Amino acid sequence: MSRRCLSGKGVLTGHRVSHSNRKTKHRFLPNLQAKRFWSDEKKGFVTMRVAASTIRTIDKIGVDAFIRRYNVKV
Repeated sequence: MSRRCLSGKGVLTGHRVSHSNRKTKHRFLPNLQAKRFWSDEKKGFVTMRVAASTIRTIDKIGVDAFIRRYNVKV
């Protein structure tokens, strides 16, 4: 399974920089969580693997609006 949120957030790359300013490659992974949401349209729980920031968005606009906005297949 890819490390990508349903909203499009994914892995970023960059450098770890030491005190002596040496740079080593580093991957910044999204904070993905498996979470169940109650869907009024489906009359049941929907399990999605989303980032923590996306969980806050779903709490704000609702899971059904999120599914319509991002064309999520559940």
